[in-house]
Amino acid sequence: MLVLLAVSALFLKIVGEETKEVVPPYIKQCKEGDPYIVKCLIDAVHHLSPYLAAGIPEIELPSVEPFRMEELSLSLTTGPNGYKVTLSDIDIFGASNFTVNKLKMSENGKPFEAEIYMPELRINSKYSSSGILIILPASGRGSFHGRFGSVTAMVKGKTSTNVKEGKKYLNVDSLNFDMKVQTINMGVKNVYRNSRILVEAMNLFLREKMDRKSYT
Repeated sequence: MLVLLAVSALFLKIVGEETKEVVPPYIKQCKEGDPYIVKCLIDAVHHLSPYLAAGIPEIELPSVEPFRMEELSLSLTTGPNGYKVTLSDIDIFGASNFTVNKLKMSENGKPFEAEIYMPELRINSKYSSSGILIILPASGRGSFHGRFGSVTAMVKGKTSTNVKEGKKYLNVDSLNFDMKVQTINMGVKNVYRNSRILVEAMNLFLREKMDRKSYT
């Protein structure tokens, strides 16, 4: 998640010692040794939200509204003619509107943990598919639109630091997350040469697939 990578990249500025350097406005500093450092860190991350929405040109951080992905491929059924979907030119809206519910710092080599809540994520993208859908050949192109409500991300990650040319850098060594989604509304348009039967079959298939998933 871009939000987490951005926070990780800024972590050494958020947590640090007193400095004579001018602290940029998007940084709300926390001090090492503060007994309430977890609360301070959560507040600092929330402080970043509007800057993530607008982007931070001085550190070459683009806006996350929308957050853009080039491509995502999914295999929805198995077999030699399994149904495969590719989303491209993906725009994701809502990533900057988040709340950090929980944060556990890394200790003794264990990963840090965080629970992040987003009220809604909306996705618009191009859509292409190939394979057999139910019993019908269903290769086509069109558009995909999705609305995901009450999204909770459970995040775990490991970081390390190194010093290069007298400066301290933070490395994100690993980052894993599970997503839980409470409500989902999604579908495709203008696919299969506007075949109403195939479009409705695909939308029904997507709804049934998502209803059966645990989203974790």
